[in-house]
Amino acid sequence: MAIAELTGKHLVLGMTGGVACYKIAELTRLLGKAGATVQVVMTEAATQFITPVTMQALSGRPVYTSQWDARIDNNMAHIDLSREADAIVIAPASTDFLAKLAHGMADDLLSTLCVARDCPLLVVPAMNRQMWLNPATQRNVAQLRADDIQVLGPDSGAQACGETGDGRMLEASATYEAIASFFSAKVLTGQRVLITAGPTFEPLDPVRGLTNRSSGKMGFALARAAQQAGAEVHLIAGPVALATPWGVNREDVQTAQQMYEAVMRVVAQQHVFIGVAAVADWRADHVSAHKLKKAPGQALPTFTFIENPDILATVAQLPQAPYCVGFAAESGDLASNGEQKRLRKKVPLLIGNLGPQTFGQDDNEIVLFEASGQTALPRADKHELARTLIAEIARRLVH
Repeated sequence: MAIAELTGKHLVLGMTGGVACYKIAELTRLLGKAGATVQVVMTEAATQFITPVTMQALSGRPVYTSQWDARIDNNMAHIDLSREADAIVIAPASTDFLAKLAHGMADDLLSTLCVARDCPLLVVPAMNRQMWLNPATQRNVAQLRADDIQVLGPDSGAQACGETGDGRMLEASATYEAIASFFSAKVLTGQRVLITAGPTFEPLDPVRGLTNRSSGKMGFALARAAQQAGAEVHLIAGPVALATPWGVNREDVQTAQQMYEAVMRVVAQQHVFIGVAAVADWRADHVSAHKLKKAPGQALPTFTFIENPDILATVAQLPQAPYCVGFAAESGDLASNGEQKRLRKKVPLLIGNLGPQTFGQDDNEIVLFEASGQTALPRADKHELARTLIAEIARRLVH
């Protein structure tokens, strides 16, 4: 989650009955941490699973449960609550409530509020697998989508009833990501973006190898930002311990050769290639089949290295190359080294930074290198920088 990316957004968070209500406590916290204000509205059934007191404490605002609530001067909560909202989010959205929405029913505060809204509506289904697969539920969901209501999920997995399958509500973090994506400017709609991220690992024997300190955070932040901007994103990741960004297709590799092969397999269908990965320049020409052991008096092992394929340069020289963006992590003289690398790789845009100062960190300070000159961006959170870079790339695609 990027810091304060929902500042200024006001959400009505509607809760219907279901055990997944416990996830909404965390969702409310995430939305508030991102700068949004949250007005919780609960059905009577929802109050059987989590209390309005809990939700008031987490949202910092009074919770509404009744259409007859007189705290609003005109006694029209179903009208006034939605008028300031940037969106209404129903989470969890029960089978019954989906049916109400599909048929325009308005028999309680939350359903009436949804019918009387003039803002977008997002629903996050949560139900037993058989309830989700029931033909009536599927007809209702199809109708909601036809009515331009955003349906987020559901997920598949273990359910409270003990069964496993589709219908499980998205986790709070995934729901947050989907909401944040909904509000993002879609400057890359219709674009397919291929991104490499993280380090590579070049084995020497079954347990040892050569790698680097890249955490993959910048590449994953860019994948998230590109998806939020409306792109179809394919992320090829080296060995990192990071969650896959919402809506991103992820492919895991280890070695530079594997990354090269993965890129070349899909690059012909891409509009943009962003090479963020810190790819090893060399690999051992022979990998021992067994662990290299040390013993008293034994000579130190020696290795001969061969050069790995240059992924960025190869993609940039394709006959129908996508728009290529490279990354350069330098240890010094960034201005000179960055521009030389851009020219050597023959890419229109290269992003440079002093790698040892940013590897593993949550922020970064970068310089944009292109034919027209160099542009330094101030140090910022990597998610914020990723959104800026995606906007810059989108602007260049238009021109």
